[in-house]
Amino acid sequence: MIRKAVIPIAGLGTRFFPASHAYKKEFFPVVAPDGIARPLLHYQIMNLLDAGIAQICIIVRSGEEKLVVDYFQGPDEAYRARLESSPQLLGEVERMREALERITFAVQATQEGFGHAVYASRVFANGEPILLCLGDHLFRGKRESCHVRLMRAFERCGGKTVSAVNRIRVAELKGYGTIAGKRLANAPELIEVTRIIEKPSIEIAREQLRVDGLGDDEFLGWFGMHALAPSIFDVLAEMIARDIRHKGEFQLTHAQELQRAREGYFALEMIEGTRFDFGTPQDFAASIVEFAGEEMKDKFFHRSSFG
Repeated sequence: MIRKAVIPIAGLGTRFFPASHAYKKEFFPVVAPDGIARPLLHYQIMNLLDAGIAQICIIVRSGEEKLVVDYFQGPDEAYRARLESSPQLLGEVERMREALERITFAVQATQEGFGHAVYASRVFANGEPILLCLGDHLFRGKRESCHVRLMRAFERCGGKTVSAVNRIRVAELKGYGTIAGKRLANAPELIEVTRIIEKPSIEIAREQLRVDGLGDDEFLGWFGMHALAPSIFDVLAEMIARDIRHKGEFQLTHAQELQRAREGYFALEMIEGTRFDFGTPQDFAASIVEFAGEEMKDKFFHRSSFG
């Protein structure tokens, strides 16, 4: 059973400069279908708690802990009094304060890759599996939480690592870890993974990264959420000790491929889930509209129309 989750937010946010120079991108506001504007990190934390996660580790750069704590402590009493007329917003304050009790921090002292960032949470994990969620992604399930579905798949696969994946096209290969594998006969949404490659070329993907049941030039790439068995920290420790880098960094995807080769690895196709990627300004602009939902989009475009 997974009780712990990890959210890395230690990146520099260079693709969002100069906005990220003013504020971390994980605190950029996003409007939900209920019309409330919340920071990206706020949604992440609440979704994890709603899914039953008991403890959350946020990976930060040194000194950024205060930014997170100050936010989740909520406004002072004078500001809080101004919210008395809005029970919905007042409820957000209470949830924020309660969430802070479940949050701890790990510091990535130097920027040496995503795998290096995840390794910073090894003390927090303390030999337990973790649910790793990208700090600049949000997720929405149709009938149930994507987080819950992945954690259930982890249990079904006997505690072996399970990564959420979704279908991607050729043009998207350059942005995602991509898998090869075979679907389980009794549960076709689960794939026994036979290969993992980070950002493969089109030629390699066509030759080596096939999964049954997909169309031509259709592949399965990372969804942004991983249920990681504790051994991932042993693999990362070996990589760091032996200085095994790719493009100068310790890559989590390489550690996942090593873990797969040693003990097996599964993937869950998120057929009834949506990933909202806020990782670049272009993705942010597209996802912020989609995340708001059809009702909010209709209101926006109605108010923005001329004539």
